[in-house]
Amino acid sequence: MTDAPTITAELIASLDEAAMAALAQRLEEDDYPSPFAGLQDWHLLRAVAIHRPELARPYVHLVDQEPFDED
Repeated sequence: MTDAPTITAELIASLDEAAMAALAQRLEEDDYPSPFAGLQDWHLLRAVAIHRPELARPYVHLVDQEPFDED
């Protein structure tokens, strides 16, 4: 099993529009070898949305979650 990269300020700073497009495409396709791999990408997108919102703006729909009723 390959360890996922740690989300650091350096990783977030290193991302560009092409990297964000690739990340968003992976999330859209949702074809991961494990749920944890998809969750790692989701956490990365969420971190970018917080720290570099201009870069994540086109993909914010992938971060937003619909509220749900537990009843």
